Amino acid sequence: MGDPAPKVALLAGASGLVGSHLLTALLEAPDFTRVYAVTRRPLNREHPRLANRIVQFDRLEAQLAGLSCDVAFCCLGTTIRDAGSQQAFRRVDVDYVVAFARAAKAGGARRFVVVSSVGADPQSSSFYLRVKGEAEQALGTLGFPSLDIFQPGLLIGARPRVRAVEAILGLVMPVVNPLLIGPYARYRAVSARTLAAAMLGAARSGRRGVYRYTYEGIRALEQSKPLRTAAPAPVDPNRRSSTPQ
Repeated sequence: MGDPAPKVALLAGASGLVGSHLLTALLEAPDFTRVYAVTRRPLNREHPRLANRIVQFDRLEAQLAGLSCDVAFCCLGTTIRDAGSQQAFRRVDVDYVVAFARAAKAGGARRFVVVSSVGADPQSSSFYLRVKGEAEQALGTLGFPSLDIFQPGLLIGARPRVRAVEAILGLVMPVVNPLLIGPYARYRAVSARTLAAAMLGAARSGRRGVYRYTYEGIRALEQSKPLRTAAPAPVDPNRRSSTPQ
């Protein structure tokens, strides 16, 4: 059973494809009294429960020092094309992800929810999948009581900059998805909105330990119902939560 007590969320990657949907879901969720969105540039979004923290990701841990939260969500990620090199890609998808996790742990987070990739494996011959696997492996050493790792296939959704291959796959995959059955079902495409809803579902699950979710697990969590919770009392957003764990 999940914990219905009001919580404070810390979110990295709120301006991205998945993160923007997750931010909306968190702000609409009655069980989160405050959402800290960590970004490099202002979100230009107003909400009474939203606090947008502008940071330099190379100094992430120092700039988030003293901030308290209950649950942290990580939607950080890039592409080698956008990053410019394999080294820059690794900096975002491993170094920044792990630094954010350490900052969340220092702030009291008991649960860490992160987007990885289907096929992530630190021994993979694919650089992309190897880096994703290394990030997962590093997160597993930090000692979160609850670590939820999402491993989606192709993500479908409206991106600010449309890539030709992704646009074509976005049209093809709804037809291909039903053909991917058995062990291949995990490679099915999933919408960014569905993934965001599933990440919120994981935060409400109350599960302890390390869990990995591919397509079927993502869909199951997306359909989980919000927990009933009492109306939240006013809280000091900089005060460590006293929610029993």
